[in-house]
Amino acid sequence: MIDVMIVGAGPTGMMLAAELRLHGVHVVVVDRESEPTEVVRALGLHSRSIEVTDQRGLLERFLPLGRQYPVGGFFAGIPSPSPEGLDTAHPYVLSIPQPTVDRLLTERAVELGAEIRRGLALVGLSQDEHGVTAELADGTELRSRYLVGCDGGRSTVRKQLGIGFPGEPTRVETLLGEVALDAPPETVGAVVAEVRKTRLLFGAIPFGDGVYRVVAPAAGLAEDPRVPPTLEELKQQLREVAGTDFGAHSPRWLSRFGDATRLAERYRDGRVLLAGDAAHVHPPVGGQGLNLGVQDAFNLGWKLAAQVRGWAPEGLLDSYQTERRAVAADVLDNTRAQMQLMSLEPGAQAVRRLVSELLDFEDVNRHLIEKIIAIGIRYDFGEGHELLGRRLRDIELKRGRLYELMREGRGLLLDQTGRLSVAGWEDRVDHVVDVSGELDVPAVLLRPDGHVVWAGEDQQDLLGRLPEWFGAATC
Repeated sequence: MIDVMIVGAGPTGMMLAAELRLHGVHVVVVDRESEPTEVVRALGLHSRSIEVTDQRGLLERFLPLGRQYPVGGFFAGIPSPSPEGLDTAHPYVLSIPQPTVDRLLTERAVELGAEIRRGLALVGLSQDEHGVTAELADGTELRSRYLVGCDGGRSTVRKQLGIGFPGEPTRVETLLGEVALDAPPETVGAVVAEVRKTRLLFGAIPFGDGVYRVVAPAAGLAEDPRVPPTLEELKQQLREVAGTDFGAHSPRWLSRFGDATRLAERYRDGRVLLAGDAAHVHPPVGGQGLNLGVQDAFNLGWKLAAQVRGWAPEGLLDSYQTERRAVAADVLDNTRAQMQLMSLEPGAQAVRRLVSELLDFEDVNRHLIEKIIAIGIRYDFGEGHELLGRRLRDIELKRGRLYELMREGRGLLLDQTGRLSVAGWEDRVDHVVDVSGELDVPAVLLRPDGHVVWAGEDQQDLLGRLPEWFGAATC
């Protein structure tokens, strides 16, 4: 029997597969498409996702393939500077197209031993107390102990489970594509700059050799949003909005997306879980979608592995929903707010002007940027030190960097006292005795995803916290 079957080979599914394989979990990923998509639905990684790649030793693969940009101005496209002194070693956006992210994460998962089967659509599933049976379109069945739906906003897994997906339907649709433009670059730039004074859901980003990523409002809602627009439809909308179609031709791909905002009523049904867009969809403003899914997988991976390996304490797997559904709800709220601020209605424009004034205050700007780049997240672990529930940024130690010690996806006790012990949990928690001028607490206990679950220097207090996250001691 397979340990975990993942439905969907996008960035969420492949991140999850890699995390599970770090713990020796037998993983099979199935995807309905026979080849990876070349559609560039996302264009970058925010700070927390960059940290995630760093924690697993992947950042050196990503950095040469992307470009770094400041994080200012991401909230509703309102111009604002990058806040000073952000609590991260990566205070930038890494511009990198989604197909490249998909490829790098897939390569990592395969290196670790994940099995990927393409061209297989899930058509049905059932579960019992021992596992999940997945029915595939070719008539075969696969049996696994757990199954995770990472199969997008129209998730078959979610629908098979009958999990509600309440929210708002698409009201505004946008056309998207990579096309060649004959117009000179200076003309394209000038027209885009003028149109974006009033139409922020419009743009043309140069990719080189005359090819641009073009975004334009659609004329209305398509009968079937899964059907890509035609080149003529895109050109017509360019003429309508910008007064020119820039001589667009030779599309590499064309797509459309909407502003639907929905959140799954629950992330788990027995042995089946949801992650990424299968659990939440929202407008793409702020570029948070891919990042949210990757971070879902980073939260879920070690917990599901602990469940499969048999050492998970009670409630650990359910904490995935508790923590990540709240994060998704916050992202849905901030994207709703951003969409309102991008409306051309007079009332919305008045609020936009007011928010623009508020962003001149450093604390306001920092607060909103930290939401977008996801370094402000704090899970509720109860009362305690101010670090409790937060992820710990990468810090310098005498022996190197903190994130260099987290490659294997294990828990970590960073002990500046040299007096503490994780005896009984050595198979799950690394004990690192080292000091850092950037850490003003004697010791911290980190989960495999880097969030602080304990801070202090009392051994008995530590012994009370270890079982909560890492199960019973082995003696």
